[in-house]
Amino acid sequence: MRSHTGLRALVAPGYPLLLLCLLAATRPDPAEGDPTDPTFTSLPVREEMMAKYSNLSLKSCNISVTEKSNVSVEENVILEKPSHVELKCVYTATKDLNLMNVTWKKDDEPLETTGDFNTTKMGNTLTSQYRFIVFNSKQLGKYSCVFGEKELRGTFNIHVPKAHGKKKSLIAYVGDSTVLKCVCQDCLPLNWTWYMGNETAQVPIDAHSNEKYIINGSHANETRLKIKHLLEEDGGSYWCRATFQLGESEEQNELVVLSFLVPLKPFLAILAEVILLVAIILLCEVYTHKKKNDPDAGKEFEQIEQLKSDDSNGIENNVPRYRKTDSADQ
Repeated sequence: MRSHTGLRALVAPGYPLLLLCLLAATRPDPAEGDPTDPTFTSLPVREEMMAKYSNLSLKSCNISVTEKSNVSVEENVILEKPSHVELKCVYTATKDLNLMNVTWKKDDEPLETTGDFNTTKMGNTLTSQYRFIVFNSKQLGKYSCVFGEKELRGTFNIHVPKAHGKKKSLIAYVGDSTVLKCVCQDCLPLNWTWYMGNETAQVPIDAHSNEKYIINGSHANETRLKIKHLLEEDGGSYWCRATFQLGESEEQNELVVLSFLVPLKPFLAILAEVILLVAIILLCEVYTHKKKNDPDAGKEFEQIEQLKSDDSNGIENNVPRYRKTDSADQ
């Protein structure tokens, strides 16, 4: 009976309120944050992120816009890796700029005005600056500063470096080997990948499992695709894709594979024309030779011509005779 004295004392009248207070005191405070919550970020992690972004390089670009600018002024901003970006637009006018406003847009969508924007007016010059961090591919695109009701704008095209291939189609012949090449000027891609195009999609080329292809490059900023033992079906579109921290860039190459009969077609056409011309000349020679060796045919032709001339002369001689008779009768 004594062992249950304490429990009975807790459930006695007046004590339930004390029990509830004890439970509330031991419950964790939600304001302190739940370490299991994925949205929770501790202070050391935040400091680490800030330190990581503070070590990024700064990319600064300027654009000058005037009130006489009829078209958008554009500038390319090339980024390989996450960076601080500072975009600055300088607008110059001859009139008062007190009523002039400036807005920033990304891909024609207005950007929210935050502390990253800074606009100053001095005399007839209005300067607007937008500073932010680009750390993924979603932040790439077109950033524009738009001035006034006329929407005079300067546009910054932020993108990864572009890969470059051969602009003209590469021509090769069946049985030969050929090499396709792509280069990225002043950049170092993390990886290169080759694809072959078909009617519906791009198919990755695996040089390790197929001995027909060899992929290599003497430098990190270039790649080469060697195709051996070419067939006519190997012709088509090939893409080289360069991978960067902020995205990808690809370039298309065209390969035309010809059989050995293709270059002979013009020669065969010329040969056919020569044979036809020689045949016509021979026929003319045979006809001329036959005419010379058949004198009777020539005599008959001369007789016919002689008869025609005699008939015409007879008609002409009869006309004056009739005229003389008429004069004698008078």
